[in-house]
Amino acid sequence: MKTWEGGCHCGRVRFRVTADLSRVSDCNCSVCTRKGFLHLIVPPEQFDLLSGGDALSTYQFNTGTAKHMFCRHCGIHSFYVPRSDPDKIDVNVRCLDDIDLTAIEICPFDGRNWDIAMEGRVPWR
Repeated sequence: MKTWEGGCHCGRVRFRVTADLSRVSDCNCSVCTRKGFLHLIVPPEQFDLLSGGDALSTYQFNTGTAKHMFCRHCGIHSFYVPRSDPDKIDVNVRCLDDIDLTAIEICPFDGRNWDIAMEGRVPWR
């Protein structure tokens, strides 16, 4: 495991995450596709919000379980509480500092068919 720092575009929201990048996934649901979110789901003890808590706004839809947090200044979604694992934090790998996405194996997840996909092989579990 390695410790990474990251944040939003304007720099108000900053976080630190300790994780292994072997379980990064790409969901094809409507919201993840539009945001370009690459998922790294971690337990809360592996995530620290360093700054910008007061800059965060939350978007919820459908079941209301997921808490899609984003910087209200620049609009970037750096992390959120996922519907699949509401006891964890889902970090957007694209928001990690100095990340080389070409060096990461990214597993697809069929979020368009979420209920069925959750019954099968889930990349982050």
